[in-house]
Amino acid sequence: MKHFKRSRQLHGWLAVLLLALTISGCGNKVSSQADAASKSDVTLVIGAYSVAKDAMADILPLFAEKWKAETGQTITFQQSYEASGTQARAIAGGFEADVTLLAMEGDVDKLVKAGFVDSSWKKRGENGMVTRSVVVIGTREGNPKGIKDFADLTKPGIKVLYPNPKTSGGAQWDINAIYGAGLKQSEEKEGLKDPAAAKSFLTSVHANVESLDKSGRASMAAFEYGVGDVIVTYENELLARIAQGVKYEVVIPKDTILIENPAAVVDKYVDKHGTREAAEAFVNFLLTSEAQEIFAKHGFRPVDQEVYEANKSRFPVPPGLFDISYLGGWDKVRSTLYSKRGVWYQVLAGI
Repeated sequence: MKHFKRSRQLHGWLAVLLLALTISGCGNKVSSQADAASKSDVTLVIGAYSVAKDAMADILPLFAEKWKAETGQTITFQQSYEASGTQARAIAGGFEADVTLLAMEGDVDKLVKAGFVDSSWKKRGENGMVTRSVVVIGTREGNPKGIKDFADLTKPGIKVLYPNPKTSGGAQWDINAIYGAGLKQSEEKEGLKDPAAAKSFLTSVHANVESLDKSGRASMAAFEYGVGDVIVTYENELLARIAQGVKYEVVIPKDTILIENPAAVVDKYVDKHGTREAAEAFVNFLLTSEAQEIFAKHGFRPVDQEVYEANKSRFPVPPGLFDISYLGGWDKVRSTLYSKRGVWYQVLAGI
């Protein structure tokens, strides 16, 4: 009987020991799973404006390589490229982008107001901007129409292309440039800005517009297919095509606008996806000299001063260059030009 009790006790202790070893093993397994999870792949969703697509094709693999070296994680990208206004509306409407690159500050501001991007986004880098450009005029090889400035776009028979500012941030830069050039001309003649003269100038240019495409990239594609005599567009769009061997001429108007293009982390979605660290690192990477050199290769004016200095011979500064502040800033531009009764819609309606 005693032997039986001793045997039962021994079995009990063995069971306790086995349970302890099992728990210990499970603990190690859980720990290993956690370690594996920390090294698991990361997917970043990029929602960008159409013109950034070619530069991103070069930048994304470099960041993935850098991220792998630093963290051990493999990073992959899901990408969407649309007209800037369309992209901003898609993100606000449920397209879960972790990072967005848009054509203008105003489109990011819409995401701030909708609660998707934190209001501190402009504290990163150059006031939140990652590239610059200027609005220029592109012509066919040899500039057969003899275009020298925006004023030449008002001449009879000149067929002009630019996209629709309702959908395209690039188009708003184009309209801002032409309207601003009208203000500059009136200021030179009369000593002050005359909005009526600027509207008249914009109306004269728009009278020669052949089509209003959805995006800057779509407008460029139409020009490549042979539509129009000239295109009003980003300088980088033309420089990129010329670098590929297309025979275009770039005309930089005397008075034109400095374009600034932002990038931002979409806070609402990175917190949902758990991708904040990678998303913030990516936006920071866009400001490195390595990424800025790639932007310069694709015709963008770098925001990094050293990279700009190394490339400035490619980017002449026109004498009458102005920025958005010359027009009163984006809030005033939106209310003056693009509100329901704004200048642009008056021009469209022939009012």
